[in-house]
Amino acid sequence: VFGIELDELRRAFGMGVAGNFAGHLEQAGEAGDFVGVEAASPEAPKGLFPFYAPGADTFLGVFPLSHDRIAKPRSRDPVNLQIEPEAGLLCTVDYLGDTVTRVAPVGIGAFNDCSIRRPGAPKISHKKNWGPDSKGVANRFFPVDDLDPAGPTAQLRLACFLRRGGETRPYGVDSPLAGYSYYGSRLLDWIVDRLTHQHGSDDTPLEPVGAYLAASGRPGTLLIGIGATRYTPVGESTFLEEGDESIVIVYDSSRTAPDELADGVGRGLEDELTAASVLRQVVERAG
Repeated sequence: VFGIELDELRRAFGMGVAGNFAGHLEQAGEAGDFVGVEAASPEAPKGLFPFYAPGADTFLGVFPLSHDRIAKPRSRDPVNLQIEPEAGLLCTVDYLGDTVTRVAPVGIGAFNDCSIRRPGAPKISHKKNWGPDSKGVANRFFPVDDLDPAGPTAQLRLACFLRRGGETRPYGVDSPLAGYSYYGSRLLDWIVDRLTHQHGSDDTPLEPVGAYLAASGRPGTLLIGIGATRYTPVGESTFLEEGDESIVIVYDSSRTAPDELADGVGRGLEDELTAASVLRQVVERAG
């Protein structure tokens, strides 16, 4: 694994893949948002969304990433935050003019695409960046230059837990990375295509992410959340409270079996895991 510095990510463009794990949108209550979106195939992701655009003069210009904290907004109304356990993909980008021609992975690790549930929000991004510390990225990633499902990431799995009041419970379904609907070169090619051809419209929650990328000065690095896994019953029904700990882990299952991982995290030993990218964030009041 190699270290990830937040200051370096300030120059990277942040985006996510919506609907890349069967059943997640339905569990999150968001499937209806995409009724007007035509996907390439039934299993294809629904689209890309931005969560950070360096230099933008909108809320997307606020750097949202943290290694250890989730900021829960102050509000008189209920604030419903859910962990979105994902594999985060660090990539370099090639351009021809303003058009992306290639996206090449350099690292993969634990990412929390934490969402604020805002029914009726016009765009996905409005649920993704509500200020500093609204997203999570592990401080160590696995180096990768190949996403082939049978390649170096073949043994990697993604797990997620919620720790509250000393009790740790599974929040996301422990899943192999190769279980994503789109993965490998199929996913990378799809991302390049969407950056060119996804323009967004008023009747969908999608936006022209490729145009935002160009407007940010064609950053050389992307951080891409490639999709959230399915929730456990706990994850589906439990929103984050102050004092909670969110734990997202991408790990090598050839070194640690899923039941061993769950047992270790249950005993608070996640920092002792070898061959793992561990993201632990404490939920605190924003401000």
